[in-house]
Amino acid sequence: MKEFTREELAAHNGKGGQRAYVAYDGVVYDVTDSAMWGEGEHEAMHDAGADLTAEHSDAPHDVYVTDFPEVGRLV
Repeated sequence: MKEFTREELAAHNGKGGQRAYVAYDGVVYDVTDSAMWGEGEHEAMHDAGADLTAEHSDAPHDVYVTDFPEVGRLV
Protein backbone atom coordinates (compact mmCIF):
# COMPACT_ATOMS: atom_id res chain seq x y z
CA MET A 1 0.00 0.00 0.00
CA LYS A 2 1.30 3.47 -0.90
CA GLU A 3 2.64 5.74 1.80
CA PHE A 4 1.62 9.41 1.52
CA THR A 5 3.37 12.37 3.05
CA ARG A 6 1.16 15.31 4.05
CA GLU A 7 2.39 17.15 0.96
CA GLU A 8 1.42 14.27 -1.33
CA LEU A 9 -1.97 14.01 0.33
CA ALA A 10 -2.54 17.76 -0.13
CA ALA A 11 -2.02 17.38 -3.90
CA HIS A 12 -5.08 15.08 -4.04
CA ASN A 13 -7.58 17.83 -3.28
CA GLY A 14 -10.23 16.98 -5.89
CA LYS A 15 -9.57 20.11 -7.93
CA GLY A 16 -8.25 20.45 -11.48
CA GLY A 17 -8.82 16.80 -12.31
CA GLN A 18 -7.03 15.49 -9.20
CA ARG A 19 -8.49 12.60 -7.21
CA ALA A 20 -9.94 13.58 -3.83
CA TYR A 21 -8.22 11.82 -0.93
CA VAL A 22 -8.63 12.31 2.80
CA ALA A 23 -6.79 10.76 5.70
CA TYR A 24 -8.38 9.51 8.89
CA ASP A 25 -6.54 7.77 11.72
CA GLY A 26 -3.47 7.17 9.53
CA VAL A 27 -5.34 5.67 6.57
CA VAL A 28 -5.81 7.52 3.26
CA TYR A 29 -9.20 7.09 1.57
CA ASP A 30 -10.37 7.94 -1.96
CA VAL A 31 -13.59 9.99 -1.75
CA THR A 32 -13.51 11.12 -5.40
CA ASP A 33 -16.65 9.29 -6.50
CA SER A 34 -18.78 10.37 -3.54
CA ALA A 35 -21.56 12.88 -4.23
CA MET A 36 -20.84 14.24 -0.75
CA TRP A 37 -17.33 15.34 -1.81
CA GLY A 38 -18.07 17.41 -4.93
CA GLU A 39 -15.11 19.52 -6.10
CA GLY A 40 -13.10 18.19 -3.15
CA GLU A 41 -15.30 19.77 -0.47
CA HIS A 42 -17.65 18.19 2.05
CA GLU A 43 -20.51 20.25 3.49
CA ALA A 44 -18.45 23.44 2.89
CA MET A 45 -16.54 22.50 6.05
CA HIS A 46 -13.87 19.98 5.04
CA ASP A 47 -11.46 19.89 2.13
CA ALA A 48 -9.99 16.87 0.41
CA GLY A 49 -6.23 16.57 0.59
CA ALA A 50 -6.27 16.83 4.37
CA ASP A 51 -5.98 14.69 7.48
CA LEU A 52 -9.47 14.85 9.00
CA THR A 53 -8.69 12.89 12.17
CA ALA A 54 -8.86 15.87 14.53
CA GLU A 55 -11.80 17.48 12.72
CA HIS A 56 -13.95 14.36 12.80
CA SER A 57 -14.90 14.73 16.45
CA ASP A 58 -17.04 17.74 15.41
CA ALA A 59 -18.88 15.76 12.71
CA PRO A 60 -22.57 14.99 13.31
CA HIS A 61 -22.17 11.42 12.04
CA ASP A 62 -20.20 8.23 12.56
CA VAL A 63 -16.92 7.43 10.81
CA TYR A 64 -18.36 7.03 7.31
CA VAL A 65 -15.00 7.86 5.74
CA THR A 66 -14.00 4.27 6.39
CA ASP A 67 -16.66 3.19 3.87
CA PHE A 68 -14.49 4.51 1.02
CA PRO A 69 -11.64 2.67 -0.73
CA GLU A 70 -8.32 2.69 1.11
CA VAL A 71 -5.50 3.90 -1.09
CA GLY A 72 -2.63 4.18 1.37
CA ARG A 73 -1.23 5.23 4.70
CA LEU A 74 -0.28 8.67 5.96
CA VAL A 75 3.33 8.89 7.13
